Amino acid sequence: MSQDQLIKLACSSCKRINYWSRKNRKLVTKKIELKKYCRWCKKSTPHKEVKK
Repeated sequence: MSQDQLIKLACSSCKRINYWSRKNRKLVTKKIELKKYCRWCKKSTPHKEVKK
């Protein structure tokens, strides 16, 4: 069975949850940070993994 679990990605500037992604928690222990487009900020900002 897959160990992937859904995670939320929130904008670092406005703190809104904009994206959902999957992460294997056994292999990846650090929090994920990706540069994504935020439609409220209207620019690409770093999006960090947040708790559910």
